[in-house]
Amino acid sequence: MDYVEQRMAQEAQRADMASAVTTLVTPLNVLLTAIVLYTLYSIFRPTPAPAFPKDPPATVFRTYTPHTLLPFDGQDGKPVFLAVRGRVFDVSSGRNFYGPGGPYENFAGRDASRGLALHSFDEAMLTKDLDGPLDPLEDMTPEMLDAIQGWEERFDSKYLVVGRLVSVADYEKEKKEKA
Repeated sequence: MDYVEQRMAQEAQRADMASAVTTLVTPLNVLLTAIVLYTLYSIFRPTPAPAFPKDPPATVFRTYTPHTLLPFDGQDGKPVFLAVRGRVFDVSSGRNFYGPGGPYENFAGRDASRGLALHSFDEAMLTKDLDGPLDPLEDMTPEMLDAIQGWEERFDSKYLVVGRLVSVADYEKEKKEKA
């Protein structure tokens, strides 16, 4: 009988171990273990370096002529520049207004002074002779000059001045003086 009792004791002990393991592996214990492991992973995992946005390329202040300003009309992803009273503004951030398809697109890459002063967006307001002198705006009334000054102040507050606009003759003259 000793053998039977010994065998029953072994089976009881095995059953107790199985029940102990069964009580340890409950859904709640599995869930808590998963939460603890995830928390430890979150704390000790290596964090990637923050990705900073790239700065836009630097714009150099330069002298433009009507010919050299003309390509900056926003076509093919180029920046959008326009000139007001000899100052060239980078209006690329307002591309939806001044770029292709915008209401002021005919001013892109051009001297917009007269058109802005007269509140006219017609092509007739733009200088036709790109090799000639710049529009001196001598025939402007005080109201027109106030209008253009208002536009200029608006551009000053919103956009960067990237250069100055001079006639082709003045540009050639400056180039000769520097040489």
